[in-house]
Amino acid sequence: MALPRTAPTSWIQGLYFPSQLVKTGGNEYELYEEDEEFVLSVKLPEYDPEEVTVSWDNGVLNIATQHEDESRGERRTFHQRFRFPEEVAADEIFVEYTNGILEVRLPIEGVGASGEEIEIEAPSS
Repeated sequence: MALPRTAPTSWIQGLYFPSQLVKTGGNEYELYEEDEEFVLSVKLPEYDPEEVTVSWDNGVLNIATQHEDESRGERRTFHQRFRFPEEVAADEIFVEYTNGILEVRLPIEGVGASGEEIEIEAPSS
């Protein structure tokens, strides 16, 4: 069964705000940076934990859900991809699903002071 595909969400959309609450096809999400990690909260009401799939692939977080209610002949799906700008410690990603809210914490690798000073050239007079 194929899930609907969406383009990865661009990090730049929320670059100028510490947090954003966005609706995507009936689902809301909030994405922000806190304490050296990215935090993504997605409202996924009426899904059971075993109906939610989260995966990480080369800088893109994929969240997919599928619920089938055979007694009513209904089927609901959600699929969203989020692209992250920095290296994420993939083996330390934490995911929790509580009361219809999926929270994903993605630690940023190599956080700390880095880089070097660049000398400024002045034109000769």
